Amino acid sequence: MQHAMLGSLRVSRVGLGTMSMAGTLLTGGDLDDAESVRAIHRALDLGVTHIDTAESYGPFHSEEVVGQALESRRDQAVIATKFGILSHRGDGTAMFDSSPANIRTAVEGSLKRLRTDRIDLYYQHRIDRNTPVEETIGTVAELVAEGKVLHIGLSEASPDTIRRAYAVHPIAALQTEYSLWTRDVEDELLPLLRELGIGLVPYSPLGHGFLTGQIRTPEEIPEGDWRKTNPRFIGEAFQQNLRLVDEVRAICAEAGATPAQIALAWLVAQGGDIAPIPGSRRVVRVEENTAADGVVLTAGQLQRLDALTPATGARHDDFNESTIDR
Repeated sequence: MQHAMLGSLRVSRVGLGTMSMAGTLLTGGDLDDAESVRAIHRALDLGVTHIDTAESYGPFHSEEVVGQALESRRDQAVIATKFGILSHRGDGTAMFDSSPANIRTAVEGSLKRLRTDRIDLYYQHRIDRNTPVEETIGTVAELVAEGKVLHIGLSEASPDTIRRAYAVHPIAALQTEYSLWTRDVEDELLPLLRELGIGLVPYSPLGHGFLTGQIRTPEEIPEGDWRKTNPRFIGEAFQQNLRLVDEVRAICAEAGATPAQIALAWLVAQGGDIAPIPGSRRVVRVEENTAADGVVLTAGQLQRLDALTPATGARHDDFNESTIDR
């Protein structure tokens, strides 16, 4: 497995996202913790070191599964987790809390669930508009000094927020969407990250499964699946977005790879500071996604993929769009 650099943190350039192991945005099938543990172990066996989770996944269940899987193999993994969506006030009235007291409570819970004494990469999951980012990062910097956190990350942060956070403490990584169907990061964010030496961790690198080519009509999405309300999976937008899949599938035939592998190979070809975290809870999908590390696209194939128009439609529904710092 080749590697990427997130600031000074070295990770496998293909990682593993574990949100679905908690049932969050589950798109079919019951949870199977034993299979999830096997998937994490298989990822480690294949050279994956970068395991991504969050306290809000479940909530808490994903961290518990990751902790169980890595307890006996801790030194083989770079554990990334996140705080800031959940409030730990105890009255159930608040979300998006990155106050110092809430961070202190969150990190202790994550360390316990993950069965570890340190978190390799600790992200602010969403920006808290009620707490200055300088105060938030200052608190996490104290955790770095205490050895409980090794590197600091941000998720869905704007350029201004990134600069303000970086002025307090070095930031290792920004996590946001980036894929063949979400390219807006290239306009302002990616140049800023490279100016500051911050790595990029793309989530949903397969377009919530759309780029795998397994869904050809909206009717194939099961009832109760969250994608039923995602603007990119609805009506005319869905039909327009099929063009992305069709071009990916054409290159598959040339490269001898699956659509998922082509999409991931294009992404890691964008630079050694980019480390996507395709999510899965199944061994077979982990094996497929990890094999993208060995797919080498030709200059012509990369040019064809670069020329694709990104997806039609907003990334999220109105509520989730409102949580993104812009």
